[in-house]
Amino acid sequence: MADYRENTAEVNGIDVYYRKYGSGEPLLLIMGLSGNADWWDPLFLQVLAERFHVVAFDNRGAGRSGKPPGPYSILQMAEDTAGLMDHLAWPSAHVLGMSMGGMIAQELALQCPDRVRKLVLLVTTCGGREQVTAAPEVLKILNMPLEGISPEAVARTTLYLLYPASFIDANPEMMEEVVKNMLKAPISPDSFLAQMMAITQWSDFQRLRDIRQETLIITGSEDILIPPENSRILAREIPHSRLMEFPGGGHGLIGQFPREAANAALEFLS
Repeated sequence: MADYRENTAEVNGIDVYYRKYGSGEPLLLIMGLSGNADWWDPLFLQVLAERFHVVAFDNRGAGRSGKPPGPYSILQMAEDTAGLMDHLAWPSAHVLGMSMGGMIAQELALQCPDRVRKLVLLVTTCGGREQVTAAPEVLKILNMPLEGISPEAVARTTLYLLYPASFIDANPEMMEEVVKNMLKAPISPDSFLAQMMAITQWSDFQRLRDIRQETLIITGSEDILIPPENSRILAREIPHSRLMEFPGGGHGLIGQFPREAANAALEFLS
């Protein structure tokens, strides 16, 4: 596990919790829906931190960051991200966003183009009508009411959204570790809903051609939450982009292929 230093920054009226790893050029990691800094795979972080000064943080509503009442928006969370960069005294940085974090990363690149050096988009989408949505049975799990359900039950159900069933069955010890990390600072039902509403109300399909940064897009062939077709749309529309698809990879592909995914990002960013 990579060693880290932790702190909080006051940004847009809330405390944003963050962790710093390694040294080198700045690389900002943006996590997805309901996730927090504990959700990044330790080996993935370790490999990145060998070459970069990595900062991972908790979005508003999640983990150890402030939890103001909703509604939230992707634009607001991109502004939080820019505010954290101000706090870190980073005029610009490479940015890697996963899932909802990839949406925030796209918005940041569009709103503050001078602040984003290169962009890595993991298992994400452009949102809106143009996206390819998950199957109804997957959305039913994602939208299950959280009131009255234990965080552990939610975490164990979430595994099936993140990883192919065959991978879950073959890696029981890893799954216990993933569940343990999910339970360290679980999101509240209200904050989950506020983040979910931000996702459903956001789209940048019409603006994708305005993304000027070199962009690496990574997806998994077995991602049931944000199907790989979404990454193909991004690769087609973002001018200076390349697409990498991991066969057998689910939505949690950084846990399935931590070293390979980190090395792909390193090679691109270097």
